[in-house]
Amino acid sequence: MNNLHYIDHKLLDFETLNEIISTGKKLKLSIEAIEKIENCRKYLDKKIKNNTSPIYGINTGFGSLCNVKINNENLQLLQENLVMSHACGTGSEVPQDIVKTMLLLKIQSLSYGHSGVQLKTVERLIDFYNNNIIPVVYTQGSLGASGDLAPLAHLSLPLIGKGEVYYKNKKTSGEAILKKFNWEKIELKSKEGLALLNGTQFMSAYGVHLILKSLKLSYMADLIGTLSLEAFDGRISPFNELIHFIRPHNGQIKTAKRIKEFLEGSELISQYKEHVQDPYSFRCMPQVHGASKDALEYCKKVFLTEINSVTDNPNIFIEADEIISGGNFHGQPLALAFDFLSIAMSEIGSISERRTFQLVSGQRNLPPFLVKNPGLNSGFMIPQYTAASIVSQNKQFATPASVDSIVSSNGQEDHVSMGANGATKAKQIVDNIETILAIELLNASQALHFRLPVKTSPFLESFLKIFRSEVPFVENDTVLSLEIKKTISFLQNINIDVEEIFG
Repeated sequence: MNNLHYIDHKLLDFETLNEIISTGKKLKLSIEAIEKIENCRKYLDKKIKNNTSPIYGINTGFGSLCNVKINNENLQLLQENLVMSHACGTGSEVPQDIVKTMLLLKIQSLSYGHSGVQLKTVERLIDFYNNNIIPVVYTQGSLGASGDLAPLAHLSLPLIGKGEVYYKNKKTSGEAILKKFNWEKIELKSKEGLALLNGTQFMSAYGVHLILKSLKLSYMADLIGTLSLEAFDGRISPFNELIHFIRPHNGQIKTAKRIKEFLEGSELISQYKEHVQDPYSFRCMPQVHGASKDALEYCKKVFLTEINSVTDNPNIFIEADEIISGGNFHGQPLALAFDFLSIAMSEIGSISERRTFQLVSGQRNLPPFLVKNPGLNSGFMIPQYTAASIVSQNKQFATPASVDSIVSSNGQEDHVSMGANGATKAKQIVDNIETILAIELLNASQALHFRLPVKTSPFLESFLKIFRSEVPFVENDTVLSLEIKKTISFLQNINIDVEEIFG
């Protein structure tokens, strides 16, 4: 098996990203990428030597200091000062797996040859990635406007022997890690600090992480929702393809088809039903889950475009002999996508909690709160409270971040995206969905016990068997927090076929 991924100019897709991340592939620059990086740097050095006029970010100050010309002998100090002064992150630390994705995406963006960095700078970032040297980055500090300035400054500090990193699960200084590997610090040349700090890799890395996780949770919502449908003695008619072909939203059709496939061979779904309709949380799964799937597809497209883009500033175009200062670092496309993702995933949690509520309500010959001796036992009364609490929290987190803007840099940066706040809020929501679905699975599996000896489909029975090997049926009251944690762990570790996630 080839454990190497070449950084070239083929488009990165989510399947490739998933493979790189999940299999621990190492990175290597392609010959084409090396040539583009080196040619761009040579062009920039020549341009500075032959041009005395100010070029933003190369021989000027930054932000509202853009009109201050810097002497050539101070250009290296200018770039180091930029990295150090912008490392103003606060709050909790960004999870290490997301920081590693930031490294990957920064390497990818710099490899296109429009940023003017040295080859050795990119190769050092690759060294960090391949050796699992993970810079300490903080969640707070980015406005998602001139790129993710503060987070990317912390990502870049170890290049110059500053900041902190994790190596083999221990935190150490940037200076110490250079000594350990016998590396010299990178002497940043003109434009390099700005190339490292301008960019959307903080937001993009969160986007990659959340899209991959949300796609898996979307599948699990269909599966767990189907278990709940069976436990509630629901009807199959709402999943008939004839309904969905006359309202042909892609996500809706896909959800109905998947649920019908899950139900193939089920005794429960085939038995006689006294009721003629089910509550919306069961009957409308194709419409609700499907709408969230379609929203995810939109967000996936936005992030796919972003991770294959150059997002620093200014941009260098050798063939056109142009250095252009623009706004590719602005996070507005991502900010809107994070808000859409947040709303879409919140709805997955909202409908899941309603199914849990129905299961514990003592309807359709299920015991109240899904326990044999209600009264003496409270059973599954309070997990529904927990799910309801989290659903309400998600509603608060889903308030759009992108509608906000605060003027910064003395008025030069007068509109910002707040996409970084959108990213961290979206992560809290998606993590919450995992918990809400775990609570539904705990309830659905408990309820299905009371349907025996009638069984669900062979596929769902095999899933339940695996689940029951880790989380047993609850006979009498126990500490359900532990059962919820075990169920969350089960969802995190279960393997799903890649085709099911991306198909």
